Amino acid sequence: MSDLFSGLKDKVIGQEIRIVFPEGQDERILKAAERLAAEKLLTPILIGHEQEVKVRAAELSVSLKGMEIADPKNYSRKEELVQAFVERRKGKVTEEQAREILLDENYFGTMLVYNGTAQGLVSGAAHSTADTVRPALQIIKTKPGVKKTSGVFIMVRGEEKYVFADCAINISPSSSDLAEMAIESARTAEMFNIPVRIAMLSFSTKGSAQSPETEKVAEAVRLAKKQAPILAIDGELQFDAAFVPSVAKKKAPDSEIQGDATVFIFPSLEAGNIGYKMAQRLGNFEAVGPILQGLNAPVNDLSRGCNEEDVYKLALITAAQSLS
Repeated sequence: MSDLFSGLKDKVIGQEIRIVFPEGQDERILKAAERLAAEKLLTPILIGHEQEVKVRAAELSVSLKGMEIADPKNYSRKEELVQAFVERRKGKVTEEQAREILLDENYFGTMLVYNGTAQGLVSGAAHSTADTVRPALQIIKTKPGVKKTSGVFIMVRGEEKYVFADCAINISPSSSDLAEMAIESARTAEMFNIPVRIAMLSFSTKGSAQSPETEKVAEAVRLAKKQAPILAIDGELQFDAAFVPSVAKKKAPDSEIQGDATVFIFPSLEAGNIGYKMAQRLGNFEAVGPILQGLNAPVNDLSRGCNEEDVYKLALITAAQSLS
């Protein structure tokens, strides 16, 4: 396992962190949870009917030692969750509606995070991103001062580590969204011991082209510098100017980013999603994530094509986020 995850393991071990897995009967979830519990990194809380989870685990020869099972239909504190959910939704649902909604594994699991039973949640092995993110936005909500959550990938290749954002959530972010995203991505980079040097990307470098799209990025840089003046950040920059020192010297000689960027903020979701997948497939980078940032408590979304190792790593990241 790379140093990236070895450091996270050292951070979370012994911290008594509890992470919810709404897909408690999924083979990938069960096998990853078994490893996490055996290594005493965290306590997995598996959502599902207790007997059904036990039968499935037995079929897979998975030990449930060190884990908990929570059944939305037979939870001893269900009424407490119902009342808390009604209050949190501020009259948008009735008690009867809340009881029905909390039968959904993701809503139920998110409420366990909200009421402090668990410190984070990992879902998405069998659910869509919307299924995972919607309860988080309705219940956990974003941190004070943060308007939107965003999804980042940590791109890893040997000793190289970079942050790519937003690759998962916001389709067409505004200047203020991009500025907020940059600041939150800096915090994520610090969690992984990645030096923070932020490039706000575009198809233009420092005014080489002018359009509403390039102005949006330039304005985002101004806003981010105003909100977090200590950050090393610049833009708008083309990727080569942000990543290649010789190109930076020619295209942006006065920039504080001289081909040494470590955090890349893409101007749109399509650019970010395409960019990380190109780096993954053509550059042989490992793409770790998406990691959701900006929430009051960590909730992270797996790909439905994930494997056991992906579940293990994202749970480890979620545990580490809960400590920051």
